[in-house]
Amino acid sequence: MPIQDLKAQIARLPEQPGVYLYLNGVGETLYVGKAKVLRDRVRSYLGARGMSPRLDALLNEAQRLEVIVTDSVVEALALENHLIKQRRPKYNILLRDDKNYPYLQVTIGEAFPRVLVARRVEKDEHFYAGPFLPASLARKTMSLTHKLFGMRSCSEAITGGRGRPCLEYDIKRCVAPCVRELCSADAYRVSVTHTRLFLEGRNDELVVTLKERMAQAAVEEHFERAAQLRDAIRTIETLKTRQQKMATAELGDRDAFGVKVGPAGAVVQIFQVRGGRVVERLELVTENAEVGGKLQPTLDEGDVVQAALQQFYADRVAPPEVHLPVAFSDADTEMIESWLSGTAARRVRICVPRRGEKRGLLDLAARNAAVAYQSRFNENVASNYDALETLRSVLGLPSLPRRIECFDISTIQGSETVASMVVCEDGRMKRSEYRKFRIRDPGSGVRTPDPAPRTPDPASL
Repeated sequence: MPIQDLKAQIARLPEQPGVYLYLNGVGETLYVGKAKVLRDRVRSYLGARGMSPRLDALLNEAQRLEVIVTDSVVEALALENHLIKQRRPKYNILLRDDKNYPYLQVTIGEAFPRVLVARRVEKDEHFYAGPFLPASLARKTMSLTHKLFGMRSCSEAITGGRGRPCLEYDIKRCVAPCVRELCSADAYRVSVTHTRLFLEGRNDELVVTLKERMAQAAVEEHFERAAQLRDAIRTIETLKTRQQKMATAELGDRDAFGVKVGPAGAVVQIFQVRGGRVVERLELVTENAEVGGKLQPTLDEGDVVQAALQQFYADRVAPPEVHLPVAFSDADTEMIESWLSGTAARRVRICVPRRGEKRGLLDLAARNAAVAYQSRFNENVASNYDALETLRSVLGLPSLPRRIECFDISTIQGSETVASMVVCEDGRMKRSEYRKFRIRDPGSGVRTPDPAPRTPDPASL
């Protein structure tokens, strides 16, 4: 956008909160931003010109500026989130869930519920627990519900009129609701209740209930059932002991954001603590991209955290406290807290812990983000891109040479012509793309004439 056109538009902008949008020549949204005072915020782009390649590329590509005035800066933030999610602008930091971790679904809507692995939470009458990380933990936990509480794993319609139970009952992995004489509907509902307590992490309450049932079974001399309940209690207490390593009453309910930013992109890990325990870990990822044919500098950590915060809570309710690794300005902190509090219908506080167990949780999230970054991005990629940028500059290319193909031709005086090709993608040799060619067309070879005899130089004799 010509600088004079931008200055003219800025002069006409209102001094009110709202959202501003940069668009290209065909009407595509390039960037969406929010502002407490639209005129001041957009004017700041002029002063920052030449300081950021990303900003320079945005202003060079933008052909139009649009604004939407809102009643408050909180409304502006909510509208900004909606527009970013809807239009996915090229120059905004866009984070995505890197993995679709599985959940466990208890089919409460069925007369005799089952425990199933589900890839997403649906808006239905069933109960969902999770997500489970790693994904294999979901199936292991589902297996525990069979072993500990006898939840059925079959898909048959249960009427209770079956003559004998299946093998699952014999190996103590199902209470056999299919045989009415072995397990009534009321008895099966007890197993479902215990399963929910287990999946909700209410293990203290569950252990008390199981101990009462074990004692009752012993009194009634149902010793085999009492032994099964004893084994279930031991397993649950073992799991509870392991969970306590990441639990403390001081943590209460809060989310902790850990971030790792590097040349290849950024990874954000969110640890969700409920009741003093880490119950979920979620991951957001963004990759650094080329703008104007050049790989952009490392993203700003504060910008990544703010983008993650806004996009993560766009469709979630925040807990009473949110812990971040970096501090925002007072104005941004007040604005985001007001937005989160309005969504949650209670006070939500943003803070940067400096010490204690809260800081320890934040450091844990940061370490996990660093591990995830190393796993997702090869650190050599960054240096490879630096080399490609140097090559682009030396050769005067309009964009990075992301794919380079090199050919070598060999011939024996114009016959038996062969060629070989090697490929380099993103600065790394790609052996799977190597090729050899036999050039069969006789006219395609270049026949080199035999050199004429050279007359000796008299001076050299």
